[in-house]
Amino acid sequence: MQTFWYRQSKIWDWFLLVIGTGLVAVSIQCVYDPIRLVTGGFTGLSIIVKEITGSVIPGGIPLWLTNLALNIPIFLIAYKVKGKRFIGRTLVGTFLLSAWLYVIPSVDVMGGDYILAVLFGGVTDGVGMGLVLLAKATTGGTDMVATLIQHHVRHYSIVQIMQVLDGLIVLGGLYVFGVHAALYAIVAIFVTSKVSDTLLEGLKFSKAAYIITDEYELVAKKIMEEFERGVTGLHARGMYSGHEKCVLYCVVSPKEIVRVKEMVAQTDPGAFVIVSDAREVLGEGFGEYNGS
Repeated sequence: MQTFWYRQSKIWDWFLLVIGTGLVAVSIQCVYDPIRLVTGGFTGLSIIVKEITGSVIPGGIPLWLTNLALNIPIFLIAYKVKGKRFIGRTLVGTFLLSAWLYVIPSVDVMGGDYILAVLFGGVTDGVGMGLVLLAKATTGGTDMVATLIQHHVRHYSIVQIMQVLDGLIVLGGLYVFGVHAALYAIVAIFVTSKVSDTLLEGLKFSKAAYIITDEYELVAKKIMEEFERGVTGLHARGMYSGHEKCVLYCVVSPKEIVRVKEMVAQTDPGAFVIVSDAREVLGEGFGEYNGS
């Protein structure tokens, strides 16, 4: 049974990877490329290369070809430095993105509307990248380059190095396409990051509650019986009163937190409740950890 669920999880991951890379390719081919928005990464660099080579080659070098050509040497270096296991699904993600870029035609579906482009493109790109990350993969590019650089310059984080690399690519877009397109590209990057973060966090979003009450035994019993959630009692001491207290800690779904607060208020109107966001919860009743 465990092997069956493991295979099902693997199939789901590959499905997310295919759909995710497809959405990223749509945002590039049908939104960013037609109006020349360079949002960083190797795909942004590919848009610059296509524009520069347009005077030499009709239409310029295709995005899929440049993306593939840039990633191949990076993967060879990564294979030598980090080993086969490191590149894993990222290799598949890179080739899938290049394949989608080859299949999907470059069509300006936004009609040159920059505001609509950064919103639609940012959302589509963000959802696509979110699905790719949920599949435990990436699409290669600057994140792979940043990892290799960080291998030799360890006092900088991968995120810091990526920001520098993507910033340089955006500056390249500014030089080639002008300030107008570059400013809209920055907005698109912001939308993309917010959407991808929301997708990753929202699917596993929960609420954590700290409950300080004199009726802690009764409250804990009701939470365990009515909500079928575990409760942890934390020993504490009130610094003002000097009295020993038991602080209840539990994690519930966003829908359940309203009922929990109502139940606590009915049981002990003087209870003190602190509610915070729990970005990711793994364990019984919530998500299951899958390290594959």
